[in-house]
Parts: sequence; structure tokens; C-alpha cells
Amino acid sequence: MIKPNVYVTRAIPENGLKMVHDACRADVWDEEIPPPRETLLEQIAGRDGLLCLLTDPIDAEVMDAAGPQLKVISNYAVGYDNIDLEAATERSILVTNTPGILTDTTADFAFALLMAGARRVVEGMDYVREGRWKTWGPRLLTGQDVHGATLGVIGMGRIGTAVCRRARGFDMETLYVDPGCAPEKAEEVGAKCVNLDTLLRESDFVTLHVPLTDETKHMIDAKAFEKMKPSAVLINTARGPIIDSDALYRALTDGQIAAAALDVTHPEPLPVDHRLLTLPNLIVCPHIASSSVATRSKMATTAARNLIAGLRGERPPHPVNPKVLISP
Repeated sequence: MIKPNVYVTRAIPENGLKMVHDACRADVWDEEIPPPRETLLEQIAGRDGLLCLLTDPIDAEVMDAAGPQLKVISNYAVGYDNIDLEAATERSILVTNTPGILTDTTADFAFALLMAGARRVVEGMDYVREGRWKTWGPRLLTGQDVHGATLGVIGMGRIGTAVCRRARGFDMETLYVDPGCAPEKAEEVGAKCVNLDTLLRESDFVTLHVPLTDETKHMIDAKAFEKMKPSAVLINTARGPIIDSDALYRALTDGQIAAAALDVTHPEPLPVDHRLLTLPNLIVCPHIASSSVATRSKMATTAARNLIAGLRGERPPHPVNPKVLISP
């Protein structure tokens, strides 16, 4: 029996990669950076399946370059804004993702950023490394208290809900914005559903957990920053373009907010000479919120199972456009 022919756009953890190699004839792009556009278009030709990352733009051109035999695109991520879902559905190509697995790991990291931004942890390390630490002082690097503060959660999906659970351990009051304001979510985590203006105005910490859509792009813009407390800390572990980067720079330099802590940026990666990186009250990490050994390994096996099931004509664990599975 001839194995299906697939392309993998990066070396995922070995447990998932072995599953792909055992079930398929697979070629893997083995470099750290994503494959160049021309390489992707060349390598996808004639493939039955594609396992890609959120850094790989998969549009109609890529799908057509593969050919009509392309059955499944397995995204090694929860979000799938890198894939033209409409184009895939029109071509009866199944798209899958890896939800649920990274919920708690990402929520842990969001809270780590919250605390680091509040208590100026990175500034403190820089202070020591630069040789400026001379003695203890009563006004040295004073930050914001986390316990008893008000947390604003924008997006009460799996990750947002998990962040709320962590906030309860710090006796935080939690506000949230989410379509529908499902009462069971509020009851589960002791949170209060409010509108966006109220959340921005009353929160000491604002954390973003919405997908990137036309509606959420630049949701946090100059007008949003004007409504926030000057002592507020902004956290983003969702997608970079949800924040207007120029507005963020002005807000941090003008004292509209106290600090920001980002795991995602726009552009991404952030160039080393970008003006945001000159700011002492900004923490930037290289999109590592889900980066624990256990979670990345589970993502790999899930992405592999999605790919293999789709190639076999079976229902995968996590289809994004399941209607392509329904026979006409």
C-alpha cells in the first residue's frame, strides 16, 4: 500500500514526527525559520497532506500549488488565522487544529507575565546586570500589587477562563468581556461580565484572550489606552495585531498605562531595532506561552493524529471545518 505524501513545515517534537513518518512519506523543513514562500509553493506540489505552523501563511495559492489531491491541512496551533479557511472549504480540504491542550500552560504564562509586569521583574534583573544595584531603598523599583487587584479578561474562552481561576488564588476581582456573557462562566470563576469600556476603566490588569479577526484587530488602540488606568498593566498572549503597536508605544511613553507584557507582537518577530524594545516598562517574549515540554509534545501527537485521520478519510480529533467531511 502506498503511503500518503505529506510536507511538514518545521520539525515538531519527535513523538509526533515519528507518527507522521510511520504513516506517511514525509519531507520536513528542518530549519529554525519558516520555509520561504517559493520553497513552500515548490514543496507542496503533489502532496496529499500538510502539517504547518501558525507562522506559515496557507492561502489559495498554496492550496492550488499542491493540487486537487490535497486532503488535509493540520495546523500545529490552536489559532488558524494563518489559513484561508474559506478557500480550504471551497476546495474540500479539511483543516484541523490543536485546541485544549495548551490551555493551562498558556494561562500559567499569562499570569507569569502579569506578575512580572506588575512587580517589574525584568527591570530588576536589568538593574542588577547593569551594576546599578548599590543598596536597598524604599522607593526602588516599586510596582503594582497583584493580590486584591481587579483583573480584566477580554475573551472568556478556555484560556481566559483558566486565567480567571488563577486570579481567585490572589483574591482578585475579575471582570470579563465575551460575546453572550454566558452566566455559567461567570459563576464558575466568580467573574462579572461587563462592557469593554467598563473593563478598561476599572481594571488594574487587562489580559487578552480573543482570536484575531477583523473585529478584534487593533481592539486595543489609542482610544482604549485613554480609558485605562495610568497604573494598569496590559498582557497579551493571544495575537499581536489585537494591539495597535504605535498606540502601545505612545501609551507606555506618555504614562497612560504603567507597563505591558507581551508574548505576541506585531510585527512578529519584533525587529531588534524596533522602538518598543527601547522601553523599560515593556516585557517582550518570543511567543512561548505554550512552550512547555509536555504541552508541545501533546500538540505534536494531536497534530499528527489530525493529519493521519484526515488522510485516511476518518474524522480527526479536532476539525475546524467539519462540513467538508459530509458527503454531498
